[in-house]
Amino acid sequence: MKKSFVKTLAFGLVSTLILSACGAETSSTSEASSSSQTKETQASSEVVSSASVYEYTNPTELQETYDIVIVGAGGAGMAAALSAKDAGMNPVIFEKAPVAGGNTMKSSGGMNASETKFQEELGIEDSNELFFEDTLTGGKGTNNQELLHYLVDNSASAIDWLDSMGITLNNISYSGGASVKRIHRPADGSSVGTYLVDGLIRNITEQSIPLFVNSEVTKINETDGKVSGVEIIIEGETKTITSDAVVVTTGGYGSNHEMIESFRPDLKGYVSTTAASSTGDGIKMIEQLGGATVDMDQIQVHPTVVQDSGMLISETVRGEGAILVNQQGERFVNELETRDNVSAAETALPEQYAYLIFDNELAKRAKQVEYYESEGATIKADTIEELAQQIDIDPATLKATLDTWNNNVKEQKDPEFGRETAMDYDLTTGPFYAIKIAPGIHHTMGGVQINVDTQVLKEDGSVIPGLYAAGEVTGGIHGQNRIGGNAVADIMVFGRQAGVQAAKYANN
Repeated sequence: MKKSFVKTLAFGLVSTLILSACGAETSSTSEASSSSQTKETQASSEVVSSASVYEYTNPTELQETYDIVIVGAGGAGMAAALSAKDAGMNPVIFEKAPVAGGNTMKSSGGMNASETKFQEELGIEDSNELFFEDTLTGGKGTNNQELLHYLVDNSASAIDWLDSMGITLNNISYSGGASVKRIHRPADGSSVGTYLVDGLIRNITEQSIPLFVNSEVTKINETDGKVSGVEIIIEGETKTITSDAVVVTTGGYGSNHEMIESFRPDLKGYVSTTAASSTGDGIKMIEQLGGATVDMDQIQVHPTVVQDSGMLISETVRGEGAILVNQQGERFVNELETRDNVSAAETALPEQYAYLIFDNELAKRAKQVEYYESEGATIKADTIEELAQQIDIDPATLKATLDTWNNNVKEQKDPEFGRETAMDYDLTTGPFYAIKIAPGIHHTMGGVQINVDTQVLKEDGSVIPGLYAAGEVTGGIHGQNRIGGNAVADIMVFGRQAGVQAAKYANN
């Protein structure tokens, strides 16, 4: 059937990737006013002009019945829709925000995957076993190992699947917690989020999959003990949509301050990097059906967030060789440790903030730096001594720190902190950069319980027939700490699986 579309401004190709809700002076002393910004204001700050305009399905084209309803148009939701369409289904996507993309738009690093064709082309030796062990170590051994095995074992095929749709992630670097180069990025090293969302929406449009924005799902319906569709509010009207299966991909709850504080009172007032739409809606609706949750108090704090804007500084910067120094100009941690450990080291500093230090060659490799500079987040000077003066650090101390680090790179050994990765490049080419950062809320590891078929589980382990979930709305995969690059792996691997399994169920 021929469909008509309405044009809606998309997230800015770069700005929404890194901007977030609110700011704070430091991670532990932020004022309440920093987190009091309304959802409407936050959402409007994310809907900005961009070089591309996405097309969404006109509300007049809404049907009463679809094979599969997908709730949420982030990476997981769009992956599920494309997989379901490939399986011969007629899926529909409902997104409550005015644009598609969700938290995926804010992903700035890349996608972890092991044993990929791109790693092989670059001579990078990796294995699914090593990827599994790195992630299990990062999660402190608390990950759901069955889900983790599925994530790891299907990561390379997800890279191939994306590549087959013109979404090529062949630039590979380090991320925190990884033993080898494993995080896959766009060819030019730019942020993965907007590139991924642009590619997915392009394929959604080409496949004529209906995607409705400004359409909030408020309830998941059941009939005779099986999921039978949803209720939505669209253009101010409540409508009932029937379907054979429902896939929930609504993301986490990082922008729901009440939920965050109920599970982690110690994070009250922290700046958040998550999308305004990350409010835990899917979790709440699934709980109403008896769905179980897991690890709800496991909330990741990212170590490199600009506090007055909530801008996330990508792990790519550290992955390309940047160092962290305290206000005394000294390194204080292995910069490529897991995010929880780096964040804890920053919080333990008397000043509770730190500076990322890097050079011009790194800025060329990490394309995100251009945006950070345009937004005024960077401090820049021709020499390291001049940079030190600008950030009120003793020039001799910072120079000595950098000299020691450059020698560490030359010797491929970090005696003080044991860093072993992202030591491919020294920091010797001016101008030099500094970015002042501190921790901020970044990812909620807790969520609804699923099995490897992405079926939603009840407390007794039984499934809710016809109900599937994928992405940050789920819990258990990352354990107590998510390593950088695994969020995109999660949404792609399990998003695909949700579409496939929902299609199988709908066909029965």
